[in-house]
Amino acid sequence: MYRLISLLILVVDVLVIVDIVRSHMSNERKILWVLVVVFLPLVGPILYYLLEKKR
Repeated sequence: MYRLISLLILVVDVLVIVDIVRSHMSNERKILWVLVVVFLPLVGPILYYLLEKKR
């Protein structure tokens, strides 16, 4: 069960990073968000979609 949850978190993180890279933000913001997602793999995608997608 732990492996399935870990795999799901990894897939979500990769999809969010792809979305960040494709976005029209400045490069500095992209780098910041990628770092947030990498270092906070469970909370980072949630923060990205709550804070950045509203802009």
